[in-house]
Amino acid sequence: MSPASPSKTSARTLGVLALVAVVAYSADQFTKFLVTTNLTVGESVPVLGNALVLYFVKNSGAAFSLGAGYTWIFSILAAVVVVVIVWFARRIRSLAWAIVFGLLLGGVLGNLTDRLFREPSFGLGHVVDFISTPWMLPAIYNVADICIVVSMALFILLTLFGVNLDGTRTTRASEAAAAPAAADPASVEDAEAGPESHTPKPDAP
Repeated sequence: MSPASPSKTSARTLGVLALVAVVAYSADQFTKFLVTTNLTVGESVPVLGNALVLYFVKNSGAAFSLGAGYTWIFSILAAVVVVVIVWFARRIRSLAWAIVFGLLLGGVLGNLTDRLFREPSFGLGHVVDFISTPWMLPAIYNVADICIVVSMALFILLTLFGVNLDGTRTTRASEAAAAPAAADPASVEDAEAGPESHTPKPDAP
């Protein structure tokens, strides 16, 4: 069986990235719709006792409500991240990396939608947070935040395991094999020159 062409691989990874982003974004917006239509701001509903509580708040800042007075900056940064991911997506050939960037894209778009279209105004909207797990995090978050955190965790794992964007894997053995050649440019030149470079030349008369 012949290997898939780069164009087919690229189309497949782009499809996976887009699908993951759509699912993540849809889940985030749908859960926020349910919360905003069924709860009032400040209302809490225990789901699993104190382990999982639905607590509806509006966050104008970043994680842990930091930077509450700079909502417009977070809106610009999120828009930049979206543009970078879309531009960078064409370089991805690994399905694992496609999932990482799909989760990141869907999560960032989810919170960016809140900042752009929710009250009080365009670009200054407050993000809807509603998931509270006091035993794990002293913060209230949403599905978009979960997607972003999971994408970051996968990013670290793939980096540690040496998985590249093109699907290849960099191991310590391959790095060690490449190190001597990189450290000795003369050996590289000899290899490029071929066996003729080692043929002794006759002495001049």
